Amino acid sequence: MVAAPAKIKTDSSIETLYEVAFPSVARFVQKMGGNLEDAKDIFHDALIIFQERQTQPGFQLQQSTTAYLLGVAKHLWLRKHHRQRRLVPLTDAEKEISIPEDFFPNLHTQRLLQFLEKAGQKCLDLLRAFYYQKTPVKQLAQTLGYANEHSVSVQKYKCLEKVRHSIQQKSLRYEDFHE
Repeated sequence: MVAAPAKIKTDSSIETLYEVAFPSVARFVQKMGGNLEDAKDIFHDALIIFQERQTQPGFQLQQSTTAYLLGVAKHLWLRKHHRQRRLVPLTDAEKEISIPEDFFPNLHTQRLLQFLEKAGQKCLDLLRAFYYQKTPVKQLAQTLGYANEHSVSVQKYKCLEKVRHSIQQKSLRYEDFHE
């Protein structure tokens, strides 16, 4: 038979609070699907809240310290449990996600990317937007801050020439990038 929790004065020591109030919190957390570690975490948080509230002017305890700690712990547990319900375990998410075979760049793509990066970030952004994202030249002029469409075309040509030049310096051929 479980004895009713004793009423504790607010100036009780931490050890006494553990002896009297922690078992109630642990039973509640266990009943709600938690374990001993969860109960310890929740109880520690409840103790901190209790100690912070005691230092506030005008704080008066309307019930026993045990009841107050249990109430705070219940609130903390329910809030934590509610947040955890919204989280999807990674293993479940992995089952629903399929990674395309071409997701990880192969050796040829990595080599080409290195040459594109050597041409500079501005060139990389321009070429990516034009060739991969299929952004119209008119929109590129506005987005990237060029004066007009002709400026975009000239800059695209210069970027491609930079890439071609660095490939030629390395004595690579077009076939090195395509199978």
